[in-house]
Amino acid sequence: MTTFRRDGDVDVSRSIAKIAARMNARVTDINVNISRGIEDEIPELRADVHTVELLGASVGGNIDTLLHALQHDIPAARIHAPVAAIEYTRRLAQHEVPLNALVRAYHVGQRRLTELVFAELRATDTAPVDQIIVMEAITTRLFEYLDRIIQQVVVVYEGEREQWLDDRNSARALRVREVLAGKGTVDIDAATESIHYPLHWFHLALIVWYPDARAYGDELAGLQRFVRELAEVADTGARPLFVADDRMSAWAWLPYRSAQPDAVARVRGFAAACPDAPRVAIGTVASGVPGFRRSHRLAQGARSVALAQGDAEPSIIAASDPGLSVAALLSGGIAEVGEWVCEVLGDLAADNENDARLRETLRVFLHSGSSYKAAAAELDLHSNSVKYRVERAVSRRGRPITEDRLDVELALLVCHWYGLPVLRPDTA
Repeated sequence: MTTFRRDGDVDVSRSIAKIAARMNARVTDINVNISRGIEDEIPELRADVHTVELLGASVGGNIDTLLHALQHDIPAARIHAPVAAIEYTRRLAQHEVPLNALVRAYHVGQRRLTELVFAELRATDTAPVDQIIVMEAITTRLFEYLDRIIQQVVVVYEGEREQWLDDRNSARALRVREVLAGKGTVDIDAATESIHYPLHWFHLALIVWYPDARAYGDELAGLQRFVRELAEVADTGARPLFVADDRMSAWAWLPYRSAQPDAVARVRGFAAACPDAPRVAIGTVASGVPGFRRSHRLAQGARSVALAQGDAEPSIIAASDPGLSVAALLSGGIAEVGEWVCEVLGDLAADNENDARLRETLRVFLHSGSSYKAAAAELDLHSNSVKYRVERAVSRRGRPITEDRLDVELALLVCHWYGLPVLRPDTA
């Protein structure tokens, strides 16, 4: 690494340290700025809600490392990719996101961080001629740091990709993915024999996963054990089908000889009673190959809603939960959905306990056919209390709900399922 000390009247290292310290004071805003920039420029990184969450953690770890290195003049040779960046790299490899997208993300991040550093430098009282010297030094250091980290994550990606392909490329897993892809005609008997699962029966698809906070190294074994024990309690007609998605999540199907109206309730009951249960997203019972695919798609939609809620994600969520399937259709553009919700609900979309209570009361009231009595029974309130809250909710919205009731109902439904990501920060 090139060492910068003093050139003329400017102490380059001290100037860089001051800039890095000032940026550290607003590192959260910088992380958000760069994360959003990467998401906007590289669509491949937006394919999965879970990896988008990890992207933010990875950016945060890298920015913290780089600013710390700049502030304390740490040589590039001593820089190591942060844990969050390593885990994000592994997850991209598991989800078949191209390595090129990952490398581009680092270059986009480097460009945006450099722009922010230069803006910070221009805001100082450093003389213009000295600013050029400091800019050159910062550019050199950031290049050296990022080059070092990129080399490390590329090695991690390639190693993880090779290992993951070895683990996943069994004939059974590949055949399941082929059936799900729906390309060409499926020979049901041949596929059933290949994956050892009765595709002509009825199916209930599940997606099971552990949150990233858990990292004991035995997650897939734990998920498989959970599905196996669940199938015994759920009284399936054959052994369940289990396919790893990545090292923290898996797909599963429960087979039944006939339609089972209470199958979802059985899964929910077992998972709720299991102390070490993973998160569970449940599809609907459907038959044959089309049902096998549809139930899985619905489970994926349910999971996308759960993950969009972040830390507040429910431990058990089902596609048959009222309104969830509609909410799942909106998960791809949650930022735009949030803007629409705020337009429809006005001040009622504020993120606070009082408005949350008013929103839920209004949602139940409208869902109950605008019956105060029915809503009161569901909410365990007096009908006068429901009436008061409904009036307060309409008042908070700022206009009646008679002309756009459907929009209001949908906006309230979105708030119910997504919560914070679609709400307006409380300014009261």
